[in-house]
Amino acid sequence: MLEISHPISHPLWQHQLGLLIESTGEGIFGIDLEGHCMFINRAGAQMLGFEPAQVSGRNMHELTHHSHADGRHYPVADCPIFNAFRQGLPCRIDTEVFWRVDGSPFPVEYSSYPILDGTQVRGAVITFVDITERKHAADALQKAKNELELRVDERTQALSGALLQLRELSAYSETVREDERTRIAREVHDELGSLLVALKMDVNWLDKRLSEQTQRGDGGGDAQIMRERMRCKCQNMSRLIESAVDNVGRIITDLRPSIMDHQGLWAALEWQAQEFVQSAELTLDWDMQIEDGLVLPEPAAMAVFRILQEMLSNVGRHAQASQVAIRITAGRTGAGERRLEMTVRDNGVGAPAQAFESPRAYGVMGMRERARPFGGELRIESTPGKGSLFKLSLPLANP
Repeated sequence: MLEISHPISHPLWQHQLGLLIESTGEGIFGIDLEGHCMFINRAGAQMLGFEPAQVSGRNMHELTHHSHADGRHYPVADCPIFNAFRQGLPCRIDTEVFWRVDGSPFPVEYSSYPILDGTQVRGAVITFVDITERKHAADALQKAKNELELRVDERTQALSGALLQLRELSAYSETVREDERTRIAREVHDELGSLLVALKMDVNWLDKRLSEQTQRGDGGGDAQIMRERMRCKCQNMSRLIESAVDNVGRIITDLRPSIMDHQGLWAALEWQAQEFVQSAELTLDWDMQIEDGLVLPEPAAMAVFRILQEMLSNVGRHAQASQVAIRITAGRTGAGERRLEMTVRDNGVGAPAQAFESPRAYGVMGMRERARPFGGELRIESTPGKGSLFKLSLPLANP
């Protein structure tokens, strides 16, 4: 039965209150203003390892709340349970322990509320539950979470390492590709170009000799007819050779613009822009401001040139524009750093932002990967019906 130090005067109410308190599985006890136990239900006494009669009248802080979980002394002045009647502050705590009669602690969730007689505080009533299983489950969940986070970190590091290696490989492959383009362009120019020029000279020589024989009237009529046919063939071969020379020049330029070697990056960028608008029949708004004497290293210069080519190619394939504006600045900025900024803006149909982030937007990905090894960034702004803007920003080393 419930042990009560100051029983309620009416026996019926005392009996009903005792039945109510005893029917709950939570521990319940009441203390007076000195912290002494006025009553405790059997569930609470059993959790503490006592019989109810052993607890009645004893100081509950000294009996079961005297120390922290790590064994440090718990001053009664700091006890939230006592603050319920000392300061009128109810509380609910789930981070502390109670101590059993055998000296073992167990985690509890407890609440403490003042007992009021009108406006006068008479003590406090405390309810508590053993949350050992809850703590074990929480600890297991936290452990699993920590292990998961560790595995995620390990996988993230592995993926980051693989991505770094992939980008390094991509940058190396791009360098090898440009070197190979340069080599092929030079060989085609030196070998095939020279052969075509020599062949054209020989054909022109044959045409000239045949023309001289025709003018002298050498041979009969049949010979004259044959020489005319041969001259026609020579002239046709000369035209074909001229076309082949032009095609070879175009292929060489696609592989490696010779203007890059002879006049440098800035001239090559302007040449490329002029070639594009002439071919696409667009109006060009061109502006380039370059710091005097500024020369980019070969790999960076080639990356900038290829990025401009891809920007213009995007305009030609998708924009349906009538005008393109190109702004290029290179040198020291107002903030004191040296940067290259290249902007291509068109007045075309535009596109939603997600179109440029698509896994199949290979051109955009290629531009970003070309800029990344040099610390460059590519920004794209586009609105359907309002055109697109591509902007490359590339840091430059101090001289």
